[in-house]
Amino acid sequence: MVLPDGFVPPEPPDPPAVPKDAATVIIVRDAESGPEVFLLRRVVGMAFAGGMTVFPGGGVDPRDADATVAWHGPDARWWAERFGCDPATARALVCAAVRETFEESGVLLAGPDATRVVSDARPFHAARQELVDRKYSFAQFLTDNDLVLRADLLRPWAHWVTPAEEPRRYDTRFFLAAMPEGQHADGATTEAQDVAWQHPGAALADWEAGRRGLMPPTWMALADLNDHPSVASAMAAERTIDKIIPRVVRDGTKVRVVLAEADS
Repeated sequence: MVLPDGFVPPEPPDPPAVPKDAATVIIVRDAESGPEVFLLRRVVGMAFAGGMTVFPGGGVDPRDADATVAWHGPDARWWAERFGCDPATARALVCAAVRETFEESGVLLAGPDATRVVSDARPFHAARQELVDRKYSFAQFLTDNDLVLRADLLRPWAHWVTPAEEPRRYDTRFFLAAMPEGQHADGATTEAQDVAWQHPGAALADWEAGRRGLMPPTWMALADLNDHPSVASAMAAERTIDKIIPRVVRDGTKVRVVLAEADS
């Protein structure tokens, strides 16, 4: 995969930046043509991945590790085993995944109890900007609204670390989630130039034609999802989560990303 001009600096940082924990959520829904995925095109000029098409996600807030978060589903230890981290980090990653999905798409993976999911998240949208500005912790948001984080609606999907050649690095865990019935995904975020629902194969075709910019993790996730005939199939997939750290290779005037062997 060839990276756009200026995507990485001419010389790698020395020493390399320490990756920050981050979470990304691939939201999927069924359509006549098969599963569709919710995609955001990041604003051109952003410090990281400007102009690229991505899934909702972002960095972990230290408050995401708050053990008082009302939680239903696999516990932090279960997630830690899948993602190769300690339980406290796993708890923060799951909370960040749900929070970032709400901030960037308006989709809220939470409900009034362990058996229900919010059917219309719009009444809660006034809190989105306060969450973005970190004026309000997600734990407090859930408490104030008598909501339970639904960890059972998420599935572990992948684990990628930004190459050492880049000045901003993230240790990102990817989750899969089915679009909750009745909710609406929007583009009401300052980080997105536009948003769309698209079949994974169509998104890959747009990349091939130069209409979309995709980073390796997004490309691989779309390729994997393209093999599934339905959301249920993707959600039921048993995946082995290996940490992948791509390498950046300079090939004349071009900069290529090479996928190193998975690092267990």
